[in-house]
Amino acid sequence: MPQFDPSSFASQVFWLAVMFVALYWIVSKIAIPRIGEVLEQRARVIQDDLDRATQLKAETDAAIAAYEKAMADARGQAYEHMKVMQADMKAVADKKTAEVTEQMTKQISEAEARITAAKQAALDSIKGVAADTARNVVSKLAGLSPDAGSVDAAVSTALKEAR
Repeated sequence: MPQFDPSSFASQVFWLAVMFVALYWIVSKIAIPRIGEVLEQRARVIQDDLDRATQLKAETDAAIAAYEKAMADARGQAYEHMKVMQADMKAVADKKTAEVTEQMTKQISEAEARITAAKQAALDSIKGVAADTARNVVSKLAGLSPDAGSVDAAVSTALKEAR
């Protein structure tokens, strides 16, 4: 192999040094600045993205705060509306209750009057039946014929004592 021939070492070392210097100069003058520019550009893009994200987060936080305030206001308005509606419904219910109570009181009074009238009619009917029965019993048992006034008075007394 010619590379290992010691007589050509000097020229090989010379060309190695020339190529190394040429490559070093190309890399340092052309490649590294371009890589640096690309890295700086990426750093700028990343920083711009971070700034934009920070700005968007601030806007989002403001929007969330506005939303929460709007929701709190809406809840407050709904609560107030509900209180007004409850008060209205209570007033309507109280009015209806008063009307129904008045009607029921009237109906109860009328029913009590009808019951009292029916009771009185029943008592009057019982008086007549009791007086007839008492006259018939006395006439059959004692053979006497009592007058209607004394029998009615005795039946009235007996009914008053039974009450």
